Parts: sequence; structure tokens; C-alpha cells
Amino acid sequence: MFETLYRYSQVLVRHLEGPAAEERDRFVTDFVESGAARESALHLASELLLVAQRLDVGGAKAISAREIAAAADRWVRHQQRRGRIRTSHFSRRRFVQVATDWLRFLGRLEIVPATPLAGANFVSEFAAFMRLERGLSPHTIHNRCWHVQEFLRWLDEQQCSVDAVSLEQVDAFLTMRGAQGWRRISIATAAGALRTFFAHMAARGLCSDGFAGGIEGPRLFKHEALPVGPRWEDAQRLIACTDTDRPKDIRDRAILLLLTVYGLRCGEVVALTLDDVAWDRDILHVPRPKQRCKQDYPLTTDIGNAILRYVQQVRPAGDSRRLFLTIKAPIRPLAASSLHYLVAPRMRALDIHCPRQGPHALRHACATHLVAEGLSLKQIGDHLGHRSPDATRTYAKVDLVGLRQVADFSLGALL
Repeated sequence: MFETLYRYSQVLVRHLEGPAAEERDRFVTDFVESGAARESALHLASELLLVAQRLDVGGAKAISAREIAAAADRWVRHQQRRGRIRTSHFSRRRFVQVATDWLRFLGRLEIVPATPLAGANFVSEFAAFMRLERGLSPHTIHNRCWHVQEFLRWLDEQQCSVDAVSLEQVDAFLTMRGAQGWRRISIATAAGALRTFFAHMAARGLCSDGFAGGIEGPRLFKHEALPVGPRWEDAQRLIACTDTDRPKDIRDRAILLLLTVYGLRCGEVVALTLDDVAWDRDILHVPRPKQRCKQDYPLTTDIGNAILRYVQQVRPAGDSRRLFLTIKAPIRPLAASSLHYLVAPRMRALDIHCPRQGPHALRHACATHLVAEGLSLKQIGDHLGHRSPDATRTYAKVDLVGLRQVADFSLGALL
């Protein structure tokens, strides 16, 4: 496979004479046969050579995750000393991921039996309670269970069981989160999840009735956070920059329009299927996970043309019914997290300044624009798919245009 990938003799020799060449070649070959593009295979082969040079794969001994992490740390320090990287996060994660996948492929990865999480049965029952009795959305259930699992894992490290927990320990856990850099809203969310969990435990007689009420997070003030989206003019510039014939721009233009015009969430965009576009009626069916239904939007001319161009010219053929797929092999549906890397680099390139540079910022831009256009909060809430009017009122907190008009108004004649 290396002979196929590399055209320059010196590069080819480096890969052929490097450590574990035959094992690396087999892994890259399997990667290409799975449908990966040549460019992806080149990146993998280069990273594999680094892994093989810094990780002793000789012999038949299984290699543990701890050894992989130590090798990754050495590689990152080596890169930092030479000023080749500014942040270690991506380089370390890439090294660990490639090494783990390669060793698993070779059957050389040490598999450590996962120890069951203390109180896992309580978390399962808590999730069932939220789903069956409270009727909460899967997203909300997942988030609350994650916070509870993290607390129980920390509690296990303190050698304490869930039935012997104290409020002081809950406070210590939340304080630790603050020391790790969590913001007040995130800590308050964790406190709310733990409050709900221990209220459920109290209802089952597994803790005292007043325990949940004693859990306090940071105090939050109503409507304290301001919308953090870009200006509408900047959002339009962002969309305009995709007006090219490049396949990635054609796909991204359709996504950016959905994020900006309809104010869709990331999960709602990637969940769209080919069947959600009703071309005969010019309707777009948008999945709303919180409402457990689909909301119909009129398919505007610009968005309809952008989606149609993407489907006809760019979208890879395949069995998947998801609307948005990756451009390069292996072809798979886009993940919600990938939309951040679709939006943020473009915003930075266009020098668009706002507190958060990601796809959700475009939802804020949409809502703020609708407020400026004079739509009622009810209309804006319906457009954004809000279940509660409280979620919409945040966009009415500061009307900058109105404040500027007040500032320009002279009171001199009245004084």
C-alpha cells in the first residue's frame, strides 16, 4: 500500500524502513479498502509512523492504554519544545486514537475489564423515571444522567457509597467543577441534575426527604445572559462566502442557511432526511426532539435551491437517507459536533467577532434579527421551536437599536 500512496522515493523508503512496516501497511490497506480517500490514508500513514517510532510494538506483549498515553505525552512535549504546535490537545488526542485503533486491529491492545460504576442501577432507574413518568426528551435524560454518573464516579473515588453521601460532599464536588473552569451556568445545571436525582431517591425511600432541597448551585439571575450571536450583516457575509462551485461550499451553504434562516439546532440539521423535504408542497419537515414531533417550515426559494443543488451535484450516492453526508470517504452522516468545525473557522476567517463562534450562535442571530424586525415573542418562539416563552424572552432583554434611539434623543428642550 505504501508504494501506491507515496510517489517520492525518500518518503517511501522512510515508511518501508520504519518500525513495524508490515503491520502499518496492513492497517492502512484495511483503512483504504473500507472506503477511505487517498488523502485520509496519507494522514493515517504519517501518524502511524510517528506512533511506531515512539511506542515499542516489538514482541507479542499487549500494550496498555497507560503506555499509549505516556507515549503521546512524550510526543507532545517533543513538539512543544520545538515550537511546532501551540496547543497539545489535538496532537495528543490524534496520537492516542490512531495508536489505539492500530493496536486493536493487531490484537495487541490490552483490554482492561471495565469496572461497573457504583450506583449504576440507580442511574438506570432514574433514567427510566424521567422517560416514563416525567416524559422528558432523550437529550435531557442523557445530560442529567451524565452529571449524576460523574458525581457517582467522583464519590466512588472518595470511597463513599451513594446511600452514605452528605451535602458537604455534594458541595465539594460542585466546588471542584468550578476549580476545573466550569462556568456558573454549567455548575448550576449539574446541581439541578443532582437535585432531581436525589428527589427521586427520596421518593423511593433511599435518602432523607430534605436532602435534595439542601443542594445549592450558583445563584443565577433571570435573563442574566445576553444573546451571543453575530450581527445579521455578519451572518449574511458568512453565507455569502460559500457562493462557490466547491463541493464543500455547496453543502455548507445549505447547512448555514438552515442554521441562520430557520434558527435550527445542530441536532435538528443533521437529523434531516431526504424524506423531510416535500418538494411537491415546498415544505421542510424539521424534527423537534423536545416536542417529539416534526415542525413544518415553508421551503424558501434560496434554501430550496441550495438543498437541491447539493443533492443533485454533491451528495454522495448511498443507502443512507440522511440529508447531509461527509464529502470524502468513508461516507457517513454528519455528526452534530462536526457543524462547529463547519462554522467556527469560517467566522474566524471573515473576522466575525462574537463571544461564541459556533453553529448555535447563528440561532441567536436569527432570533435577534426577528426581534429587530418587530415579530412578537410568540411568533419568534414558534419559529425557533421553543416550548416555553421564557426561552424566547432572552432575546427581548436588550434592544440595542432602541437604546441608541433613546441615547440620540435630546432632553435639552425639556430641561
